[in-house]
Amino acid sequence: MASVVFADLVGSTGIFERLGDETAGHFVTQLTTALAKIFEQHNGRVVKMLGDGLFVVFPQEVQALTACIAIQERLNQKPVRPGGTGRPVQMQMGIESGEVVEIQGDCYGDAVNTAARLADLAGADQILTTQRVREALPPTRQGQLRSLGPMYLRGKAEAAEVFRVEWQPERDAEATVMGMSMLDTAPEAHLQVNVGGSMLTLRPRGEPITLGRSATADLTINDVRVSRLHATIEWRGGNYVLSDGSSFGTWVYFGNQTEPVVLRRTECYLVGQGQIALGCDRNSEAAPMASFAVVT
Repeated sequence: MASVVFADLVGSTGIFERLGDETAGHFVTQLTTALAKIFEQHNGRVVKMLGDGLFVVFPQEVQALTACIAIQERLNQKPVRPGGTGRPVQMQMGIESGEVVEIQGDCYGDAVNTAARLADLAGADQILTTQRVREALPPTRQGQLRSLGPMYLRGKAEAAEVFRVEWQPERDAEATVMGMSMLDTAPEAHLQVNVGGSMLTLRPRGEPITLGRSATADLTINDVRVSRLHATIEWRGGNYVLSDGSSFGTWVYFGNQTEPVVLRRTECYLVGQGQIALGCDRNSEAAPMASFAVVT
């Protein structure tokens, strides 16, 4: 058994476009080398440098989690800006544990695949993990995990419960002053949905957004593959949930994932950013598409 971590740099393509290949390549190499040292300090073994990310294996789940939190905290406390300007570097991470097979220094197995898919699914500054990892953590660490509910990961026939690591507890603490909760005054993430240049914003506790062929849908998509009321996005229990109610299904692409989560009268949580194809996959001719992004 081992714990696997994938850590990816968010928006690396933009860094290369802004700085040029040579400067950006030097920056990314320096960054991943520095991050590798932090992983190694927590007993991690860097299996591969992945250009703009790292693939690391740990003996124990708590070591993997502690290392990931340490890196996120480091980047938060001491922001690193590519070329000294622009937005600070952000990482997206995934952690899974399970049987890992090592062949000539490389590692393979279901846990490796799942960790990579969780990293793709994660948004900027996020760490995602699974119930398996949670059960192996001490109670104090379990308390840092917040369930995002069941999600269909690429290649999996069944949904798995995914957890987000709350490594910045001050964001979620319900501070009370003079008997009044300050939670409502804190900034909350909202969801932006864009169809053909028309964008709607869904905020916490806001009214659901409907997508479909009907003129009464909030976002209308006139395509025969799209049902009259194809899908609904709502805020539920602190998360944004996409529900498919169509005839032909809905394909959801998270982050950099090339394989979709396919919904057929089922639902999934929307995290990070991605694309929604209605009635067919996005590679189909003139596929009806929507994009989404969870923005803080």
